[in-house]
Amino acid sequence: MKGTTIFYWALRVVAALIMLQTLYFKFTAHEQSVALFTQLGMEPWGRIGIGILELIAAVLILYPRTTGWGAALGLGLMSGALFFHLTILGIIVDGDAVLFIYALITFVCCVILFIRYRNQLLRVVGKQ
Repeated sequence: MKGTTIFYWALRVVAALIMLQTLYFKFTAHEQSVALFTQLGMEPWGRIGIGILELIAAVLILYPRTTGWGAALGLGLMSGALFFHLTILGIIVDGDAVLFIYALITFVCCVILFIRYRNQLLRVVGKQ
């Protein structure tokens, strides 16, 4: 396997694993997740809806033919997460910055994947 192939697969796996790991907390109504979305005024519909979208994004990222689409969706989701951390929630939530750091890592992975696989999106709109 080429080094670039390994690099892009590593980005896919990191982004997908972070999004999939947080689903447990969203879908089981973990108290921290409920408190966070309550603070945003999006409980329960936001917690569940965003969880479903993160699941879709993770699956799309891992499937090579749809990596660009998953990266675009992940980019949108993580943009929202970072926005809320910087405006309402704060970087430190419940004593640590783990959620912010996870969102930032996922955002960076999705930006790189989006740039690399943008042709998948351009094909659909007829620009490629």
